Amino acid sequence: MDRINQSSVIEFLLLGLSERPEQQPLLFGIFVGMYLVTVMGNLLIILAIGFDPHLHTPMYFFLANLSFADACFSSTTVPKMLVNIQTQRQTIPYGGCLAQMHFFMTFGALDDFLLGVMAYDRYVAICRPLHYSTLMSPLVCVLLLAACWVLTNLAALLHTLLMARLSFCAGNSIHHFFCDVVPLLQLSCSDTSTNQTALFTVGSMILTGPLSLIILSYAHIISTILRVPSASGRQKAFSTCGSHLTVVFLFYGTAIGVYLFPPSSHSGGKDRVAAVFYTVVTPMLNPFIYSLRNNDMKNALQKLLGVHTFSSQGL
Repeated sequence: MDRINQSSVIEFLLLGLSERPEQQPLLFGIFVGMYLVTVMGNLLIILAIGFDPHLHTPMYFFLANLSFADACFSSTTVPKMLVNIQTQRQTIPYGGCLAQMHFFMTFGALDDFLLGVMAYDRYVAICRPLHYSTLMSPLVCVLLLAACWVLTNLAALLHTLLMARLSFCAGNSIHHFFCDVVPLLQLSCSDTSTNQTALFTVGSMILTGPLSLIILSYAHIISTILRVPSASGRQKAFSTCGSHLTVVFLFYGTAIGVYLFPPSSHSGGKDRVAAVFYTVVTPMLNPFIYSLRNNDMKNALQKLLGVHTFSSQGL
């Protein structure tokens, strides 16, 4: 009888953010706007960095890759949700669900690692400026980026393979707007202890590893900034660090709450709200916080768009 109940699932139902029909047009409009801003904003950052030789430095090299990862991160989930709302079909094939989960975890983890690498780059630039050209040489930057890609793909592949071995017999309705690990584990009728152990162990390393690097880097940066004699210089540096840390804790705070607690402790509604923040809101804000408050970046964007200003002063 158990074998009959454990029939193979060929598709899942993504129930989305709300099951109320009257809310669907509003959700569609909001997320179309946010997605377009995310993709266009990050694409402009990539183009501005690529076309301005003055921005061909390690800091902007990693910023361009972060923008690429952010655009891809949102693209793994939002377009499918918009299609489901527009067509009023909630289905996603089993293979498509695993593929979405794989790429979601790849680009999400890539965001984590790049945030850590960018914090390390700022630490070297501010705290060890005389060694910057050696510690952040082009070869080192490429190797750091390659390591980020390899590690994130291996972690995503591990979770995908572990998920593929499970049977699903507790229904096929996912109370989420995309295929995430935790909602899928809640549907499985197989023993998920290995998956949960891997989720906690690998998730801890992916989330807390870069976060620890960020905290240590900024601790040294703040200590160095406090020794700067110029009050205006300290204020500017602290403002920049505060902006970076705001995005970091927005992303990590929600992600840690979702992935480092056991699936039994999760509330579907809270997880969906948290997921909106780190999959949609943070990638949309990153171009503004990391770039548009930077005068070099603003000048590069103005050149790219052919905008001429009457003042050389930044906003």
